[in-house]
Amino acid sequence: MNLKWIYEIDNINWDALSHLYKIAPLGEKKAEDLKTVFTNSRYMCFVYDDEKIVGVGRALADGLDVSYIADVAIHPEYQGQGIGKAIVSKLVEFSKEHNKIILYANIGKEPFYAKLGFDKMNTAMAIFKDRDKVLELGLVSEMKEKKCK
Repeated sequence: MNLKWIYEIDNINWDALSHLYKIAPLGEKKAEDLKTVFTNSRYMCFVYDDEKIVGVGRALADGLDVSYIADVAIHPEYQGQGIGKAIVSKLVEFSKEHNKIILYANIGKEPFYAKLGFDKMNTAMAIFKDRDKVLELGLVSEMKEKKCK
C-alpha cells in the first residue's frame, strides 16, 4: 500500500469523494455539496492509495478560538489500518493553536476518539435540519422547553 496525502482541494474528483462517503458509510453527500464544504474548510486531508481515494477528513476553523473536525470517512477496505486515526491526528495537529477542538462523533465511535485525546462534552447543543431523523437515530435528546425570564 502506497498512501499519498493531499492537503488541498486542487484536482479532487468530487464524484469519487461522494462515493467514498456513501460506502464508508457516512450517508449520501452530493459531489457539488462536498466541493462547497471542503472549499469553506480551513484544513483538509485526502488520502489516496495510488489513484483511489481511501480516506478523508476536514476541519472548519477560525484561526484562533475553535476548530471543528468533521466528515472523517475511510473506505471500508481500508478501515482498521490506522488511516482514520492518522487523519484525525493530522487535523488536530493543524488545529493545535486553537483554544478548543470539537468533533461530532457517530454513535459507537466515542471510544475511538477518546483514545485520540477527545473528552465527551456535557453541554453541547445542536440544531439539525432534519430533527426528527437525528432524534430517531439517538444522536440528540429532546429537551423540554423552558421559558426565559
